[in-house]
Amino acid sequence: MNLFDIVGHRLFNAALSVAIVSLLGAAGCDQGKSAPAGEGKTSAEKVKIGYLVKQPDEPWFQTEWQFAQKAADDKGFELIKLGVPDGDKTLAAIDSLSASGAKGFVICTPDVRIGPAIAAKAKAADMKLMTVDDQFVSADGKIMADVHHLGVAAREVGHVSGQAIFDEFKRRGWDPQQTAACIVTFEELDTARERTEGIIEKLVELGFPKDRIYKTPQKTTDIPGALDAGNYLLTQHPDVKFWLAAGMNDSASLGAVRALEGRGFTAENALAVGINGTDCIDELKKPKPTPFYGSILMEANKHGYDSTSAVYEWVTKGIEPPKATFTGGVLITRADFEEKLKAHGMWR
Repeated sequence: MNLFDIVGHRLFNAALSVAIVSLLGAAGCDQGKSAPAGEGKTSAEKVKIGYLVKQPDEPWFQTEWQFAQKAADDKGFELIKLGVPDGDKTLAAIDSLSASGAKGFVICTPDVRIGPAIAAKAKAADMKLMTVDDQFVSADGKIMADVHHLGVAAREVGHVSGQAIFDEFKRRGWDPQQTAACIVTFEELDTARERTEGIIEKLVELGFPKDRIYKTPQKTTDIPGALDAGNYLLTQHPDVKFWLAAGMNDSASLGAVRALEGRGFTAENALAVGINGTDCIDELKKPKPTPFYGSILMEANKHGYDSTSAVYEWVTKGIEPPKATFTGGVLITRADFEEKLKAHGMWR
């Protein structure tokens, strides 16, 4: 083989190698284009969606996160879970989400009054936004109906609670004039006020004496806050023989129960119904019944799964969710809580 043959042979091989590499590269590009959004991608390439909650240690929000993660696993997006206990941490968390490349987020804010600031940050960062549980309130005190929301039909859930309390009161045959209702309230929060007003509304509708229903405000939305509120009311009415108790959530009712127990009341002469059905499981599991009779189980599972799914579909397919969707609740008691939690996919 002469010099010209050798050079020609090497040039041919080099050209062949370039052609093969080009073909492989083109095939790789085609494969990337055909992959559905959110599928077949590495973690770094997945659509990122945030889920921000005000009380991350509470079972309700733990359940929402659990089902939000299930939606992420099912649909192939990356979920970023953040606890935001105050306004400053909330706004900083949104900045962090934006910097990470998140395309949207779901939030239960610690303060509904910072809703306008949250909405403005989301818009500036071009992130889709949906509220869950609590709706934003504008500077004039009105609900921000333009922000997409998945929440609880609060007054209707209050009605279910009031019905459950009244039914058990009637079953026990207590004298209405020896019975009173302790309603622990937190009226600064719209959904909380709607729930407790719904409870009172239903009790009065069913015939319980309106003048035997007492509201007592809690300063903090936890068991200690409700305990203080309950103690304050019980001190004012030492003559009451039988007590009914309720509030905006399980913690409110459990605080009232602790106050009642501190004054010698038991499951024989007091009954309480909570709302949420997630923060009372240990109470319902106790070997000896306490005054905590039951709770209205709401759909934290749907809140977590459906809200994040909706944001994902909005981001990837441009399918805008309804402006507002509301869920309801069913009574659970010591007799059936395990069965009903399993039916909702919420038993652990």
